Amino acid sequence: MTFSVTILGSGSAAPAANRHHTAHALNVHEQFYLIDCGEGTQERMRRYGISPMKLKAIFISHLHGDHIFGLPGILSTLNHLGRKTPLPIFGPPPIEEYLDFHHRHFTQYMGYEILCQQVNARENTLIYQNNVLEVTTLPLRHRIPSCGYLFREKTPGWNVDKQAIEKYGLSRAQIVALKRGESVRLTDGTLLESPQVTYIPYQGRSYAYCSDTLYSGKVVRLVHGVDLLYHEATFLDKDKQLAKETGHTTARQAARAALLSESHRLMIGHFSSRYKDENLFLEEACSIFPRTILAREGEMVSIP
Repeated sequence: MTFSVTILGSGSAAPAANRHHTAHALNVHEQFYLIDCGEGTQERMRRYGISPMKLKAIFISHLHGDHIFGLPGILSTLNHLGRKTPLPIFGPPPIEEYLDFHHRHFTQYMGYEILCQQVNARENTLIYQNNVLEVTTLPLRHRIPSCGYLFREKTPGWNVDKQAIEKYGLSRAQIVALKRGESVRLTDGTLLESPQVTYIPYQGRSYAYCSDTLYSGKVVRLVHGVDLLYHEATFLDKDKQLAKETGHTTARQAARAALLSESHRLMIGHFSSRYKDENLFLEEACSIFPRTILAREGEMVSIP
């Protein structure tokens, strides 16, 4: 079952020649979720083979332009393409006002419903779930209300081994009982216990998205043990005072967050255009947390 993230943009506020504004596309069992939506996001989605019509929901971290200026374009395109399915959009204030303005002035005649949910950026709250996924907010520390998102794949229930079904000639009722953890009596009187023939197909995986924030001990606790932590690293540590003044993190601080949260892997991005060599970020972060990768545009990162 697919659980991966495609990087659509890795830059910060000022665009660079080879870096676009922030956006990630998360694929969970071929259900797509857009996380932030910087300028030009829909063009890059098409370039990397992700149809905007496949979007199940959109999650916005905060209302700075490099994270949201691409949203009106996608919403309009979906209308032109004939979308009928309602589209949930989550984000902190004033996203409701922002979407209402766009609707009143640019898309009065929408063929689908936008389900806007304004979230509290100071709370850790479950805001979305379906049969395979649940999403909770992560309170970030930025200059305006800002939240990250923790995406957790739901661990499936027990399956009965196919060979065991054939071997014991199990009926449908017996299979259902074994999946519930019950024991069943076979025709020869043998008691077959659930642990003997059942297994969990896979363990639920997780992805934490932490953009535009100062280092936060609270976030470190909330994302403990996450499979892949995306953490902004706008500046190098030599500019940590500037990072503090602007509400951002350095590569070293992001690596410390990954280390203390015992994350399995760290991905850093949102690089300032003042730096031309992204490998400097990687070197700095790897000195603290070796399992670090760069958010490179167009790359799909699988979460095994």
